[in-house]
Amino acid sequence: MSELQNRMIQDLKLAGLDKSGTDKVYLRAVRQLAGYYMLPPDRLTERQVQDYILYVRDELGVAKGTFEPMLAGLKFFYVNTLGYEWALFTKKKSASHVRNGCPTSAPMAIVGA
Repeated sequence: MSELQNRMIQDLKLAGLDKSGTDKVYLRAVRQLAGYYMLPPDRLTERQVQDYILYVRDELGVAKGTFEPMLAGLKFFYVNTLGYEWALFTKKKSASHVRNGCPTSAPMAIVGA
């Protein structure tokens, strides 16, 4: 078992994620990323990780129920285990993002008022 894998397992235990099956999903996500590039995951750039995430989502077209835990596992590894502050995982959503066709920054109309 690699040192990185041991560190991630310890971090998962500290976060209380070691008995839920989440740990296996998160570890698999990191293994698959490393296997895709055939490099240790701590040697990958933010751009490489982003490209992989887009590849899995757009090219492979994995189901949302598969994609979201994979993304969460990669985020956990890079943010919690490695302490990276990549914008890919840490940037906040803009208040002006459009949700349901209406900007979230616009005031909500009150029906019947």
